[in-house]
Amino acid sequence: MPPAPVSTARKEETCILIGLIHKHQNENLVTEYLDELAFLAETAGAKTLRRFTQRMESPDSKTFIGTGKLQEIAAYIKTNAVDLAIFDDELSGTQIRNIEKALECRILDRNNLILDIFAKRARTAQAKAQVELAQYQYLLPRLTRMWTHLEKQRGGIGMRGPGESEIETDRRVIRDKLAKLKGKLRDFEKQSATQRKQRSEMIRVALVGYTNVGKSTLMNLLSKSEVFAENKLFATLDTTVRKIVYDRVPFLLSDTVGFIRKLPHDLIESFKSTLDEVREADILIHVVDISHPQFEDHIHVVNQTLVDIGATDKPTILVFNKIDAYHYIPKEEDDLTPATRENMSLEDLKKSWISTIQGTCIFISAVNRTNVEELRLKLTEMVKELHFVRYPNYLDNDSSSGE
Repeated sequence: MPPAPVSTARKEETCILIGLIHKHQNENLVTEYLDELAFLAETAGAKTLRRFTQRMESPDSKTFIGTGKLQEIAAYIKTNAVDLAIFDDELSGTQIRNIEKALECRILDRNNLILDIFAKRARTAQAKAQVELAQYQYLLPRLTRMWTHLEKQRGGIGMRGPGESEIETDRRVIRDKLAKLKGKLRDFEKQSATQRKQRSEMIRVALVGYTNVGKSTLMNLLSKSEVFAENKLFATLDTTVRKIVYDRVPFLLSDTVGFIRKLPHDLIESFKSTLDEVREADILIHVVDISHPQFEDHIHVVNQTLVDIGATDKPTILVFNKIDAYHYIPKEEDDLTPATRENMSLEDLKKSWISTIQGTCIFISAVNRTNVEELRLKLTEMVKELHFVRYPNYLDNDSSSGE
């Protein structure tokens, strides 16, 4: 009798999420962060079994959370055979080592989880090098527990750490790798700068926004192209640029990596050349998922990231996407309590603080193509205005036909 076939399907990993409530993060904010962390875990391929939170004045320098909470989590992990514990905040090497010893499972923090997702999503050589650089920069100060991730395993099994000599050797290996990756990325940056210079004659428009707000779907509609779009975080890492012609005027439209709260600084630095597409754009289309309960916070995160990379003070179209998915709970007629955001209809929302925003606001559904033509007309108007300032005699010399 032939042997039964061996299954090659990868077992779905299970995880728990851990957040800390302290003077800078109240309970509601931690709940929002853990919601997002659960989505990150799902994107990485893990199933969340439970969330744990603790209220403390500040994180414990040795174990991040208190001893009692650590014991409670350890009991749950043992009972439910949990594969990994994911913390919503950045952990030091010492904290990771102590927590692993107490919980006896793999430990990740938000930064490490995001880096893992980026590593899986990277498709081009440049994106892979950018992610690898950020990973090694994350790894270096935590080397006492993570040294076995390198190319050689020098003694020690499981989670035991090597001696100091091995650690120093591995530090040198990482520093060499960092130097090579930085050199490789400088070459990529030169190539990207040359490409941008060659395209500098045309008006450049960049799509920006929080991750998973529908930028790639909108890119496909505006450019009539097929850019990868998926309902997961960081579906797009590599910048996609398309040439578009509206009303006989050409311009370039780029779709870039989405932003997120607590985005690791090393990733922002590594993706500098990618973010240059945003920094050097003439017009920004800031896409917002209006159906998300925290869309206002997302707007703030994107605006702050634009400040960090020096990409403010550009003509911007604020596009509120996913109006088809917007839901609200109407108040009862006899309910005299103040209305909350959850009680506001889309029309009420348009009359709220959104109506005071300087610049253009357009409400669309990219999936249903609702008001996409209105966006296209406004974009055409803005592109033409900038284009004719730059090339006042363009149409007199142009014989091309437009869309």
